[in-house]
Amino acid sequence: MKLFCFGESGNAYKAALSLQLAGVEWEPVFVDFFKGEHKSPEYLAGNTMGEVPLLIDGDLYLSQSGAIQDYIAEKTGKLGGKTSDERREILRWVLWDNHKLSSQAGMVRFLMNFLPEDKRPAEVIAFMQGRLKAAYTTLDNALDGRDWLVGDEITNADISCCGYLYYPEPFGFDRKDYPNIDAWLDRIADQPGWKHPYDLMPGSPADRA
Repeated sequence: MKLFCFGESGNAYKAALSLQLAGVEWEPVFVDFFKGEHKSPEYLAGNTMGEVPLLIDGDLYLSQSGAIQDYIAEKTGKLGGKTSDERREILRWVLWDNHKLSSQAGMVRFLMNFLPEDKRPAEVIAFMQGRLKAAYTTLDNALDGRDWLVGDEITNADISCCGYLYYPEPFGFDRKDYPNIDAWLDRIADQPGWKHPYDLMPGSPADRA
């Protein structure tokens, strides 16, 4: 399998980490997002949504991290839950993450770190950080007394929700404020094959400095 990705993308990290923890043989292919490669005619031919990540497996071209994660689970029998109830609960968390956590964390991180300082909209950032605090609290409460979000082992629910939380750039998230999330992130990082996004995929802020 080939995953078109770049290290600074939390959504790409979800797909890459699922591939990694499922034990799949895969190859990262760097997409130069900041130079607009994801909008090039060549890239759009394989992914009409013009986004990262994109998974290619033989004749299959699949975009959207949640769909890629589901495909990996179906193909490998890993990370997708053990019962229909668990599979549905994983989907619930993936949808929640995409709407309440990752979409907003990704936006705030971009606004705070990848825009020129004089163009960073302080009021928008503050508003989004307020919404994110509610999401962090929801996640922290869900992990109270639990090792994993669904069932008794790591699943795509965990991988989806952790997608942005390992990045070092500031976006208003401090692990020490959320002890259950903090311990959970350590458990994920202890999984065989785990790597930080900048080690798992090509492309980091240092490369653009």
